[in-house]
Amino acid sequence: RSHAPARASSGHERKASLMMQAAPSTIEQVLLEHALAQVLTRYATVCDTRNYALLPEVFTEDCVTNYGGHSRHGIAAVHEMISTHLDGCGPTQHLLGNLEVDATSDPANVRSKIHVRAVHKGLGERSPLRYDAIGFYEDEWAQLPQGWRIQKRSMTLLLEIGDRTVLQPA
Repeated sequence: RSHAPARASSGHERKASLMMQAAPSTIEQVLLEHALAQVLTRYATVCDTRNYALLPEVFTEDCVTNYGGHSRHGIAAVHEMISTHLDGCGPTQHLLGNLEVDATSDPANVRSKIHVRAVHKGLGERSPLRYDAIGFYEDEWAQLPQGWRIQKRSMTLLLEIGDRTVLQPA
């Protein structure tokens, strides 16, 4: 028996543990997680290839996003935000992991959380520079006839490493 002292948990840790205490996986839950993971991967592809034509395969037309405290509405605003940061940047790699999906409390209100590490290399005179953003996305989803799409997204930045001036418009 362990006699280690109890550690107080933060509200964030309690929320995370609630997401992880869901019922055992069903085939429906596994298929949902796979479908959402595919959309999230598509988002990383949009960022890393600058293929903005794929954005309607990621977000709803009327999506609401919050990156760094700046709220935006609609796919055009998401496109503008990404291009403002990445079009003048060198190669990027958006790595996603530790996907948590909550569909148990209300199947019509699917939510997810996924961790991100986005690596950005400078371009031109900034090519020796690098900027890493480490955090997570929290998403609310809508099921459309063409598949799952992000209706609402919030990014929480936990750590920044390097020089943020790497992020530039074209």
